[in-house]
Amino acid sequence: MWRFRIFRVFFKFIQVALTRLIVIGRDNIPPGGPYLLVTNHMSTADTVIIFVGFPPQEWRFFAGEKWAKHPLWGPLMSWLGVIFINRGEVDRRALREALATLSEGAIFALAPEGMRSKTGTMMPARDGAAFLASQARRDGQSVPILPVGLSNTDVLFAHNRRLRRATITLRIGVPFNLPELDRRARSRELSAYTHLIMVQIAALVEPRHRGYYADSPALQALLAGEDPWPHCLDISGSDRAE
Repeated sequence: MWRFRIFRVFFKFIQVALTRLIVIGRDNIPPGGPYLLVTNHMSTADTVIIFVGFPPQEWRFFAGEKWAKHPLWGPLMSWLGVIFINRGEVDRRALREALATLSEGAIFALAPEGMRSKTGTMMPARDGAAFLASQARRDGQSVPILPVGLSNTDVLFAHNRRLRRATITLRIGVPFNLPELDRRARSRELSAYTHLIMVQIAALVEPRHRGYYADSPALQALLAGEDPWPHCLDISGSDRAE
């Protein structure tokens, strides 16, 4: 835990100098793990913003393999327990390691999109987060998912270049669990799970960031206080679970 406290204090100074951070929903943060934190991804600063916005906790998270070779960030990320993952392919080794950490009670954070958006809008997500959430168990119980929405991190560095502080909003949603199936999730159900995860995130970001999910019936249902899951099944083309 002391490593994360040092990391958080160091980056808190940088955050205060460069941004105005608004955090909404801190009461939704579980007191401890295991849980799976999922977020949108628009800036290389996203992980730092989340670390600063959350209380000190021990995290594990994915990072692209390219960062392992960076002379500064590579050793620092390894020190913090990062799992380096091969982008653009199914990295089964990394997924197994992530599942093991969740089963041990860890907090695991990832961006389901798999890469940083260069447009400031949400992109179609991959099924890695859905796979982890559908497989992870602790004492026989499924691991909850904590959705987090980041807004305005896409303009952070542009503001800094003009010597202006960007206002970043970090919204923390209510933890949820994936609907239970009477069988192992198949490809179509994983797709529906992924859509459910992403609309939970989309509901927490400013409308301009919603991108691919902006017109999703599942998102509209969620914003109206209705169950989004049937719409996720329709979108994925899977059969409705009982």
